[in-house]
Amino acid sequence: MVLKVLVVDDSSFFRRRVSEIINADPMLEVVDVAVNGKEAVEKAISIKPDVITMDIEMPVMDGITAVREIMKVSPVPILMFSSLTHDGAKATLDALDAGALDFLPKKFEDIARNRDEAVLLLQKRVKEIARKKMSMRAPSRTPTPISTAPTSSLSRSAPERGTVAPVIKLDMASKRARFRATGKKYQLTAIGTSTGGPVALQKILTDIPANYPHPIVLVQHMPATFTAAFAARLNNLCKIKVKEAEDGDMLRPGCAYLAPGGMQMMIEGRPGSARLKIIDGGERMNYKPCVDVTFGSAAKVYKNQVLSMILTGMGADGREGSRMLKSAGATIWAQDEQSCVVYGMPQAVAKAGISSEDLAIERVAERMLVEVGLK
Repeated sequence: MVLKVLVVDDSSFFRRRVSEIINADPMLEVVDVAVNGKEAVEKAISIKPDVITMDIEMPVMDGITAVREIMKVSPVPILMFSSLTHDGAKATLDALDAGALDFLPKKFEDIARNRDEAVLLLQKRVKEIARKKMSMRAPSRTPTPISTAPTSSLSRSAPERGTVAPVIKLDMASKRARFRATGKKYQLTAIGTSTGGPVALQKILTDIPANYPHPIVLVQHMPATFTAAFAARLNNLCKIKVKEAEDGDMLRPGCAYLAPGGMQMMIEGRPGSARLKIIDGGERMNYKPCVDVTFGSAAKVYKNQVLSMILTGMGADGREGSRMLKSAGATIWAQDEQSCVVYGMPQAVAKAGISSEDLAIERVAERMLVEVGLK
């Protein structure tokens, strides 16, 4: 089935450029364009596209307002285009909070080494978020759906051949089900995510109390100019302290450290006095920051005393780092498919038999608090 795309931008040059790239994929077709947010809302209702690409700054109605209106009247996956500036970062985060699923910089050279790579990346992002269309709901009115698998509220699924441990899956009854702590002791929480991660992290961290008993390290695939703005946003919304990680930061309880974009975040030292080491992202690394790098270093320092989770995201970053954590005896959870924007990274750890629980995003914070003895 060919996916219908609506391209929204006040620049005729950019509309044409994006349309050419999208139409070059046989699975995609630009069915119409809009020159401002008001027109985008009208065409979202009349055309009912599978995906919308949306600029932020436009006349008549800006992209953020348009996203909010579209999500109220005709929810559809939306990919934002933004500038890689501090103001662009803040606006993009507002758009994600309004209901957009993902974003890309308007300057494609900022995300790819050559034109062919940029073309493939844009086409892939559009197709990935299009898969979310059937479960789209206006975020201001309804929560992300929980798995409807016909199992008991806290049942264990039979392990697949070659997996190490069964996975706990939660169904609709899990809205009322009570979690039970495993009894393990932890000194660090580690979370890795990508596409859909900003909203997912905000949902989790805003429910964490100030007395959370140990540090939290966060790895979100995000450009360098975005991580400082995202950390500041979270810090304003959360009870715990959230900051963009800096080289030499000592890990302290009740504080979350967001890996800076374009860099790698590693943990050094020993539990109780560990510090962060921020190093160059590396030319050969696909992800900067990389979940595998941070999780791998956490396994070496904290061994079995890490509570970790892989959230929504494209690809498989975090699988090998999670494998190292599991080998050290740590706990790994994965976000469930139903509540993911893109079920790539969580699926990678689940299929490998690394994660022990699948959790709907709206219950992750509750599960964390039960596990560390705060609930």
